[in-house]
Amino acid sequence: MLEKFRAAKRTEVERLMALAEAGGLPPPLPGPRPSFSGAILDAAVPDTRAAVIAEYKRASPSKGDINLGLAPADVARIYAANGAACVSVLTEEAYFKGSLAYLDEIAKAAPGMPLLRKDFLVHPLQVAQTAAHPASALLLIVRMLSDADLTDMLRVTYDLGLEAVVEVFDETDLDRAEAHAAHIIQVNNRDLDTLTVDLAVSERLVARKRPGRVWISASGISRPAEAARMAQLGFDAVLVGTSIMSEADPGAALAALVAANAGEARA
Repeated sequence: MLEKFRAAKRTEVERLMALAEAGGLPPPLPGPRPSFSGAILDAAVPDTRAAVIAEYKRASPSKGDINLGLAPADVARIYAANGAACVSVLTEEAYFKGSLAYLDEIAKAAPGMPLLRKDFLVHPLQVAQTAAHPASALLLIVRMLSDADLTDMLRVTYDLGLEAVVEVFDETDLDRAEAHAAHIIQVNNRDLDTLTVDLAVSERLVARKRPGRVWISASGISRPAEAARMAQLGFDAVLVGTSIMSEADPGAALAALVAANAGEARA
């Protein structure tokens, strides 16, 4: 799947290279951005409640179309009103029906909300492209990048005032993320070959969480008890998209996840 996603980004990277060569790459937005990691840590209660990163997601390879009638601005207001700590925005076009414009629309509708650009980023020019939009953070998937490329991507990300959410799928990925001193680590519970999810991946990897790191569990979390379990294990946040976007009342679904308490789950 990741090779398919990489191939889909080839045209985008070539276009950005041409723009950069012609001096037409948009400049970074001026001024500081809302802190992505800060918002997570402000909303989380250690070992008790995980912050919720709510995702605007219109489609996926595993689920197909997801509630295409929900406009970005409307979803932003729903998420802000129901306790989302941050919003993840799918910008990949070919497989997820995303758009970079959604970052602008959501930022306008929910001022001050930290936004994560979730996409398949393989070239530093995509980081520069992200900085021209109101994202606070971007996703870097360890296994899509060589060690040299990951070093470059992290350097450019930090130089442009963005945070990096470094995604891992297994212990080997985690070793590499830690070797690059990743501050925010996201564990993806989805098997990319079968597209199935297993929360045991998060349960296994979080045992290696280091002090001072922000950890996120992503994929397969749909019920408050699951969010509470991740908090109990030590995750600072959960990223939830499909299960919220698919609900008739996304606000109520989000509010239930935000309120999930590990103490109640144990009881």
